[in-house]
Amino acid sequence: MSFAFATEWLNLLFRWFHMIVGIGWIGASFYFIGLDLSLRKREKMKEGVAGTAWEVHGGGFYHVEKYLVAPKELPSDLIWYKWEAYLTWVSGFGLLIVQYYLNAEAYLIDPSVLKLMPDEAILISILSLIGGWVIYDRICRSPIGKNIPLLAVTVFALILGSAYMFAHVFSGRGALIHVGAFVGTIMAVNVFGVIIPNQRKITASLLRGEAPDPRLGAMGKQRSVHNNYLTLPVLLMMVSNHYPMLTGHPQSWLLVALILIIGGMVRHFFNRHEAGDNFGRYWWTLPITAVGLVVAIMMTAPRDYSASGAVSDSAALQLVRTHCAACHAALPTSDMVDAAPKGIQLETIDELRRYADQVMAQAVQSDAMPLGNETGMTREERDTLGAWISQQDD
Repeated sequence: MSFAFATEWLNLLFRWFHMIVGIGWIGASFYFIGLDLSLRKREKMKEGVAGTAWEVHGGGFYHVEKYLVAPKELPSDLIWYKWEAYLTWVSGFGLLIVQYYLNAEAYLIDPSVLKLMPDEAILISILSLIGGWVIYDRICRSPIGKNIPLLAVTVFALILGSAYMFAHVFSGRGALIHVGAFVGTIMAVNVFGVIIPNQRKITASLLRGEAPDPRLGAMGKQRSVHNNYLTLPVLLMMVSNHYPMLTGHPQSWLLVALILIIGGMVRHFFNRHEAGDNFGRYWWTLPITAVGLVVAIMMTAPRDYSASGAVSDSAALQLVRTHCAACHAALPTSDMVDAAPKGIQLETIDELRRYADQVMAQAVQSDAMPLGNETGMTREERDTLGAWISQQDD
């Protein structure tokens, strides 16, 4: 069994696991935010109940009650929603190891950005995830944490600063996936290190008949809100490696800023809608989202190569054979693959014409291919290949 084949299976299994537990975490988060916002005060509620909600699903009706303080007795089967968050991070880090650490030279390192040894790149990756959480946590616990608008701007700046750093250290793929891992780590440790421990302390105090420390609840609520607003941006970061228009952009960190704004606005729109607010109080989120999306589309618009000089078929084929055919061949010579990725072979001019759009996206308009730019493909060579592809549409 080859190393490439084994890592492909590990990649698939970790990715599948990551998707399953991630859906569970995000689904639970969205559900409870929506549930919390839909609670209503009603006549004849039980003592200690702050609000209730009636729901229908799967042919049945549910009556949900929320207690602001714990009832005198709690059932032994009280459900704590925590493992979805923990396993999402664990599976995500496992995927980071399989995809980016074990193949650091191909996926994580780009010598044209910064020349690194694999162990150096991995160390930077791990330290950045740990350091990101420490800085974020200290910001939240500082006086800044008491000012919601200032805190939002500061956390935004922290994530954007990390995106700028990653863009100047790792490959395009590695940079954006690390922004996702950076934010995902903050979200998971919020649950593990703040939300669940604080909730346990509050519950224990209430069951002892003591007044819980109000700071514990406020801190847990703060981190829960952060997780809610960061969910949509982190999801896009996690799938970004499939879109070279994002990973290959020279100012990818600016795209991260737009993704944070767009995702945050969409999340705020749905939060206020689920709370039953008047549309006049949150309509402004839609034009901001639209403007952000338009700017992102304009930033990633493909360059026009039609005005470039004529390029012969033989010159184009030579470029592809030099930089692409080691992987994209009937019998790949690269140690990184056992078979041509996605079944795309680029050994003849007809095959190059057939997959011209994919080559344009992956190797011309971005530097996603060759992996890690192992063959040292220059910008001039990419432009030449782009000119040939443009000629095929004439």
